[in-house]
Amino acid sequence: MSVEKILDYRIEKDLLGEIQVPNDVFWGINTQRAIKNFKISGKTFPEIFIISLAQVKKACLLANLDLKLINNDIGEAILKVINEILEENKYLNQFPIDIFQTGSGTQTNMNMNEVLANRANQILGHPMGQKKPVHPNDHVNKGQSSNDVIPSTMHISALHMISEKLMPSLDRLKESLSKKIEEFKDIIKVGRTHLQDAVPIPLSLEFEVYKKQIEINKERLKKVCEELYYIPIGGTAVGTGLSAHEKFSELAVNHLLKITNMPFKVNPIKAEGISSHNTIVNASSGIRLLALSLLKMANDIRWMGSGPRTGLSELILPQNEPGSSIMPGKVNPTQSEALIQVCLQIIGSDSVVSFAEAYGSILDLNVCKPIMIVNLLNSIEILSNGVNSFIENCLLDIKVNKVQITSQLERLLMIVTNLIPILGYDKCSAIAMKAYDENKNIKEVIGEMGLKFEEDIDKLLDPKKMV
Repeated sequence: MSVEKILDYRIEKDLLGEIQVPNDVFWGINTQRAIKNFKISGKTFPEIFIISLAQVKKACLLANLDLKLINNDIGEAILKVINEILEENKYLNQFPIDIFQTGSGTQTNMNMNEVLANRANQILGHPMGQKKPVHPNDHVNKGQSSNDVIPSTMHISALHMISEKLMPSLDRLKESLSKKIEEFKDIIKVGRTHLQDAVPIPLSLEFEVYKKQIEINKERLKKVCEELYYIPIGGTAVGTGLSAHEKFSELAVNHLLKITNMPFKVNPIKAEGISSHNTIVNASSGIRLLALSLLKMANDIRWMGSGPRTGLSELILPQNEPGSSIMPGKVNPTQSEALIQVCLQIIGSDSVVSFAEAYGSILDLNVCKPIMIVNLLNSIEILSNGVNSFIENCLLDIKVNKVQITSQLERLLMIVTNLIPILGYDKCSAIAMKAYDENKNIKEVIGEMGLKFEEDIDKLLDPKKMV
């Protein structure tokens, strides 16, 4: 090996031996071993998780400084590095470990400890990789374990994504649906149950259904957030708080509240937040329920826009791109299809989270933490983006095909339902069947049958009177 090659690396040691770590990185031997040992997916934790982990480390550091458990010079150096991450987005490329790693997330916790320690040592004028004067375990990880740090970070990152990304997209969706409700308020169309013609319904009412479901899901997610505010920080390895100062949890959570502007609280049974992640499962379930509501909306709109000549063709969807490589002029409901696929992915991811809780929560530690939070964060990310895309590229520009809707209403057999109080169910059934068999509308059959009514038949059969 050439001298030049050797100089590209520093030698770091641990109880397992020596390993070469590239000179130009801030991580250390634990991270380097993990890079070697977990070459699985090539996927790393999303930035929001790394940022949330840095927020946890800052809260813990400030608590230790309050308790005078860390030297001020060392503490200030570590704090400077954390602020470089949080305020300047530095070092986010220093977290290369695969998401498929140990189930506690220990490698990623140590990755952060090493980055903070090495950069702090550099600031203090010492070489990286020697673990002094700043030690990744003794100082950066003081009063902590991966087993309480990672679950706390899971909650924090999920809350960031829900509040900063998902909720704004849902608010925008509600606003866009409200505009369509107002725009469609005078449009009466054929209702459908079992994919068969039913009594008339206002088009606006169908969109009110979508809006109401978004409102319900938002309230559910708010309750999910209330659960996520409870974190097990200070529980260390198994929830007993071994090696953490008795005031550490309270101080760390108070600092975290100020750092994130979120009302975090200490889980009164820290072991619960370490050995099980039922709260994460609940959050994933909330995202799945929202996905089901969005799937209905996207699918309904796709059906109402089917055609343009031989489908329902009640809605005219935006023409965003050609729909076929062989059929000229064909345009497809691509935004609905994209959102449907997003929702299906979320349903699958929720299953992963559920199984990770079922199989991973054994005795005193859930050992599927990385896959749980990565799937949850990915679900929130793609759902937020999917909603925004659907709004921008479909919902806002939907138009009504009034000619088609009017034509369908004129041929609708179920308007005979309005005559039941006068003729009875059986007589109305006979009228509907005769109209269907002879390909006539209800009014024509009534005329042929010589039926007379006190009220004008046009008023009795007016679809607007039925809604």
